[in-house]
Amino acid sequence: MSAIIIGGFLFFSVSIGGTIAWVFSKLFQHTTQGLSLLCGGFLVGLLVLDIIPSSFQVYKSFGIILGILIGYLIFQLLSSLFHPTNQQNPSVSLLAIAMVIHTVPISLAIGNLLGNSALSITMTASIILHHLPEGFALTTASLSQNGKLWKLFIYFIGFSMFFILFILVGQYWNLTIKAQGVLMGLSIGLIGTASISEFILHHVRAVTLKSFITYILLGYFLSYMFHIFVE
Repeated sequence: MSAIIIGGFLFFSVSIGGTIAWVFSKLFQHTTQGLSLLCGGFLVGLLVLDIIPSSFQVYKSFGIILGILIGYLIFQLLSSLFHPTNQQNPSVSLLAIAMVIHTVPISLAIGNLLGNSALSITMTASIILHHLPEGFALTTASLSQNGKLWKLFIYFIGFSMFFILFILVGQYWNLTIKAQGVLMGLSIGLIGTASISEFILHHVRAVTLKSFITYILLGYFLSYMFHIFVE
C-alpha cells in the first residue's frame, strides 16, 4: 500500500469525523459558546482517554513532560502575538498544528514499515480510524468560531499531505524514541492548553452553570464513544 493511498484514507477518516461534527453543530446552530465548550470537553476527553495514556506507555516520561512544557510556552507566545487583533482564530490554527505534530511519530513509523508484512491492512485501518476524532475536533472548533467549510477542506488536505510527507520521510529516517516523546508532549501541551484556555475558560461566564456542565460532559462522552469505537 502506497503513502498516497494511506493519506487518502486519512483524508476520508478526518472528513467523516468532520461530518459528524457538522451534524452536531446543527443541534447548536445558534450557540457558538456551546460548540466551543463541546469541543473543549471532547479534546480533554481525547487527551485523558487516549493520547496521554498511550504516550506514557510508549515514550519516556521526561521527554513527554519536556514537550508539554515547550508546547505550553509556544501557545503562550503565539497567543500573545495574535490575540490583540483576533481573540479566537489562533486557537483553530494552533489546534491544527498540534494535530499535525501528533501524527509525526505515527506517520514516521508507518514509513519505516511500508512494504513490510508487519504493516497489515488491519493495523493500517486502526491507525486511520484513530484520526476520526481529529476531524471532529477541528470541525467543531472551526464551526464554533464561524469558520468557513472551505477552510476546513484546506485543513484536511494539508493534514493528509503532511501525513503522506512524513510517511515518505520515515522510509529513510528513523526518529529516535526520545525525539518522538518530545513531539508527543508538544502536541499534548498545545492541545491541552487550547482546550482549557481557548474553548473552555473563554466561555465559562457566557452560559449558565447547568449548560456549562452539560456541554463539557457531552463533549467528554463523545470522546469516550470515539475511544470505544476505535479500540
